[in-house]
Amino acid sequence: MRETVLEVRNLQVEFPSDGNTVRALDGISFGLHRGQTLGIVGESGSGKSVTALAVMGLLQTPGIVTGGEIWFRPQENANPIDLVKLPPEQMQLHRGGDIAMIFQEPMSSLNPVYNIGFQLTEAIMRHQNVSAAQARQIAIAGLQEVKLLPSDEEIQQQYIETSSKPEPSKLAQLVKEHKEAMLERYPHELSGGQLQRVMIAMAISCNPLILIADEPTTALDVTVQATILELMRELQQTRDMAMIFITHDLGLISEIADEVAVMYKGKVVESGTSGQIFSSPQHPYTKGLIACRPTLNRRPQKLLTVSDYMSAEETTTGQIVIQAKEPAQPTEVTTEEIAARLANFNEKEPLLQIRNLKVGFPVRGVFGGTKRYNMAVNGVSFDVKPGETLGLVGESGCGKTTLGRTLLRLIEPMSGQIIFEKQDITTLKGEPLQKLRREMQIVFQNPFSSLDPRMKVGDAVMEPLIIHGVGKTKQQRRQRVAELLERVGLSADAINRYPHQFSGGQRQRICIARSLALNPKFIICDESVSALDVSVQAQVLNLLKELQSDFQLTYIFISHDLSVVKFMSDRILVMNRGQIVEEGTAESIYQEPKEEYTQKLIAAIPTGSAERVRSRHLRAL
Repeated sequence: MRETVLEVRNLQVEFPSDGNTVRALDGISFGLHRGQTLGIVGESGSGKSVTALAVMGLLQTPGIVTGGEIWFRPQENANPIDLVKLPPEQMQLHRGGDIAMIFQEPMSSLNPVYNIGFQLTEAIMRHQNVSAAQARQIAIAGLQEVKLLPSDEEIQQQYIETSSKPEPSKLAQLVKEHKEAMLERYPHELSGGQLQRVMIAMAISCNPLILIADEPTTALDVTVQATILELMRELQQTRDMAMIFITHDLGLISEIADEVAVMYKGKVVESGTSGQIFSSPQHPYTKGLIACRPTLNRRPQKLLTVSDYMSAEETTTGQIVIQAKEPAQPTEVTTEEIAARLANFNEKEPLLQIRNLKVGFPVRGVFGGTKRYNMAVNGVSFDVKPGETLGLVGESGCGKTTLGRTLLRLIEPMSGQIIFEKQDITTLKGEPLQKLRREMQIVFQNPFSSLDPRMKVGDAVMEPLIIHGVGKTKQQRRQRVAELLERVGLSADAINRYPHQFSGGQRQRICIARSLALNPKFIICDESVSALDVSVQAQVLNLLKELQSDFQLTYIFISHDLSVVKFMSDRILVMNRGQIVEEGTAESIYQEPKEEYTQKLIAAIPTGSAERVRSRHLRAL
């Protein structure tokens, strides 16, 4: 066994709240060895991030460590030190240097008014005794290591291949200018994946012994996510770092972790090697987390959730009592049932027809005129049948969201037709367009930004009823709102509460209730589960399927995750750079993808299967 660099013993963290005390961590313990990756997994609120912040000494008031120890060994064969008892000024010597952290949202971690060169060199100069010029060289080397900057040789080779008359005397200057140009860029000029690479470069710039990654890939596409995971594996191996990887997704943990700790309500309920956790999970919570993620090789009628495997009740003393359940496995959708459903759609007239739709955003020239258009949607055509779910999948920037909003006339198209119930709606304005809104609704990605924080939930759901004159009295509308909330699994007393009083999954249910208020025929779900825990995601997906069956709804389901889209969809469109590059049934897209782009999307999906874990460990050996 390699040397232990971090050992957490019986750690307790509490947050005083409204006269009560919330125990965020309740006596957790784990060890971390040099060169090892420990995966910490659990739902939001389980205590994962609080654990990382406690190790980093970044707990904010009123959070306090009320018990336990965090032993850290800064050098080989050195005496360990207890980070809990370390004075703040001494903790600063280790934080960012010996122990570094990658946060979940890079845009909130980087200062938008400083370029990335300044922010990288600031961290390096803080922990290393180097000049500003030396710090810039270290920053450049870090960006090259995380593959955000090509190597000197690659820059030179690219210049030689693209230049008609390459001049060797200019090579050195060209390489320098290329590097400096990257350092001068600001956070808003980089994509999400590039920003996360900057954060990784910043974290490894001082060659830390321990790297803590807190949900570093949650907001990224599956392809970018796979690239970041591979990068982190490479960096760990070349630098022999210990790593703590925090996520709510057991599929991701299977890709990167050697050991796994499963957290629930501030406790570690199960731990072991990746192979043990995925091949023979013991705790019902772990079984639920593994089961609730959609897979590409199975097609259940509904997804199992954590609540199918266990129930949890809190006693008067604050203890959580867990009761294990043995769920009935959901019925698989047969090939015959899929074929019959598709045949039924083929006999129907389309509810929605899109013909050669184009949407472009103007790129302004030097003097304010339109120089050219950035084509977000470029000549797209397809049909949607009544009662069908059409999946729309692709990476960020491919045009999925723009297409979805254009179908609802939230963005105006440049050309093409949007035919809804045999009527071309691209020319509708005023009252006819407002009437159309009753039939076409959308569920956005972020439920918190979709709801007015100053408006009670009941008022938010009631608003479309008032706008469209549904219900004669306020009491009738209030009754309709109560019915909608109960239909999506919330109690009627939620009417008088505000959005911040609900969890992310509950807020998304409220948005779904609001979209159903006017009895629409057609709903666009735009990344509506991507920000949710996998267990909450499963609940919302089951709800959407159930509502479709009850109300005969037609969906366009937009996502970058092909496993989620496959579970929901009858047919799938694969979109790339504003165009549909592949189209087919959900089964055919998975089993026989024709385009290289589709194959790449499928290969990037973390499965979380025991077979994948075993194969990864065999490759490592």
